[in-house]
Amino acid sequence: MTSYTSVSSVPRLVIAAPSSRSGKTTVATGLMAALTERGLAVSPHKVGPDYIDPGYHALASGRVGRNLDAYLCGPELVAPLFAHGARGCDIAVVEGVMGMFDGASGQGELASTAHVAKLLRAPVVLVVDASSQSRSVAALVHGFASWDPEVRIGGVILNKVASDRHEELLRDALESTGVPVLGVLRRAPQVDTPSRHLGLVPVAERQAAALEAVAAMAAQVRAGCDLEALVALARSAGALSGPAWEPPVTATGRREVVAVAGGPAFTFSYAEHAELLTAAGAEVVVFDPLRDEQLPDGTRGLVIGGGFPEMYAAELSANEPLRKAVAELAFGGAPVAAECAGLLYLCRELDGRPMCGVLDATARMDERLTLGYRDAVAVGDSVLAPAGTRMRAHEFHRTVVEPGAGPAPAWGIRSPQPRVEGFVRGGVHASYLHTHWAAEPGVARRFVDRCRAS
Repeated sequence: MTSYTSVSSVPRLVIAAPSSRSGKTTVATGLMAALTERGLAVSPHKVGPDYIDPGYHALASGRVGRNLDAYLCGPELVAPLFAHGARGCDIAVVEGVMGMFDGASGQGELASTAHVAKLLRAPVVLVVDASSQSRSVAALVHGFASWDPEVRIGGVILNKVASDRHEELLRDALESTGVPVLGVLRRAPQVDTPSRHLGLVPVAERQAAALEAVAAMAAQVRAGCDLEALVALARSAGALSGPAWEPPVTATGRREVVAVAGGPAFTFSYAEHAELLTAAGAEVVVFDPLRDEQLPDGTRGLVIGGGFPEMYAAELSANEPLRKAVAELAFGGAPVAAECAGLLYLCRELDGRPMCGVLDATARMDERLTLGYRDAVAVGDSVLAPAGTRMRAHEFHRTVVEPGAGPAPAWGIRSPQPRVEGFVRGGVHASYLHTHWAAEPGVARRFVDRCRAS
């Protein structure tokens, strides 16, 4: 069922920056936490395919973090997905991706923070790393504010300001731009979060430390930003009405148990996937492959998303009972959908350690980063899609699977180089590609239907 409730009453802000590592996550997460502390229901969102930042957003707001990706889902779904996540909230905070105008490579503004801000008719707060500049900040802010007249920069937050004198110089310079300063943050190492080969360490791997980091971010934003001005700016967002996205309800009869891998090793998932599976008739049960020695009772299908199995290869390998249970389920013909980390887990081995052995392939860490959006087409029929189905996807890993494709590949990819990748074998669909099922709701329905038939 589709909802036609107007969402024009939901105030919203987009937190953007001139480049990565300017402090977007600190400001967005701290703002979410500070507003939540004031008793507001805050809806957290992240532009792009990032799985890690939404975990910190969820800690800050107490609500599930959601992604807004104009490439994976198409521009037409950005506002409906936002409306779905923001329903019932007092305010929404949207963290941008990369630099404000950086989007899908070679495709103009598509999927950039600026693009999403325009689709949401939301004002933008520009976070500027001011650590190595003074008067030049005015030229930078003026350039970003004037580059695209359809993007409204309603204020700037200066990050990594060294001293009162430094702040004074920055404020004096910015007066000529007409863009108000809505916050000044001093350098604060306590808000830093550790990173590794694919970005920040996920919340699930450092729960207590993550809570402390979020609290520090909230304190910094609370002390350094004009919260009243930020809320007032959010309330100036343009009218946004139309249908909110809803997972199509197709459930009939009994519910089939679909086990979804979770825990520290498998943290990459879009919230809408579980909602789509539930609407299609599944009973979604989360399990932890690091600790659970058996699949949930009555499991008829298995979804293993992305994450960091390479960091937990020893523990995953040591859980032999679960590895055998996964293999038995897969070889029995049950539907299994595996993305990236799930692909590695289904291989014979990962960095020399035994895995589930469902796929006749091995996996290992690699120094080269594979990253980018992909335009994919299903090579043959599978539990997720019939042959010829086109889906947009995202690839992000520092591992190599050999061979890269099975006798029946999962996807054909057109660019940057034409190739096939992944594995389709019986009920198994395993691939490096991350997809967003909201763009193709038939994926969840087809998967659950196969659970009933298996």
